[in-house]
Amino acid sequence: MLANMASSLIKHKRIVTTVAKAKSLRVFVEPLITRSKDASSHNYRTVFSYLRDKHAVNELFTVVGEKVADRPGGYTRILKTGNRAGDNAEMAMIELVDFNEFFDGFKKDKKKSNTRRSRRGGKSTAKVAPAVPANTEDQEVEVVEVEATKEEAPATEKAPKEAKKSPKAAKEETKSEDDKSDKE
Repeated sequence: MLANMASSLIKHKRIVTTVAKAKSLRVFVEPLITRSKDASSHNYRTVFSYLRDKHAVNELFTVVGEKVADRPGGYTRILKTGNRAGDNAEMAMIELVDFNEFFDGFKKDKKKSNTRRSRRGGKSTAKVAPAVPANTEDQEVEVVEVEATKEEAPATEKAPKEAKKSPKAAKEETKSEDDKSDKE
């Protein structure tokens, strides 16, 4: 069974199976991929004795072996896909790592941003360019630095304390205010 699954993995680069079979397949196929890095007749015969499929062996030594030649190990990836509908078995997709362009695309496209952000509310400077008319191509435009401080930032309004008090406390406060106004 493992030989057939390994042949399918090598031919199709990705198969879907149960998690337990995927883990045992990883143990079976990774040493074979390691042997495919060195294309000697001894390694061909050893791998063929495990797989018993000459098309899979040929694919392993020509395509897969060349692509993983510089990788020190970890040729497969197991991704859990959920449970199977019929018997609720845990399913997983096992794939050859170097043959998945979907994940490699994310790694190459991401660039690390050099912008540092602070949570403190200290001084910040912003460069603001004035509006330039469309027909003034030869004129130079000056860039003006504007400093924003905490004092210039709009203050947020706090909710009145009366709204948070109980009705009984509010009544007592109005009585005390009435007493004060009567004394004046």
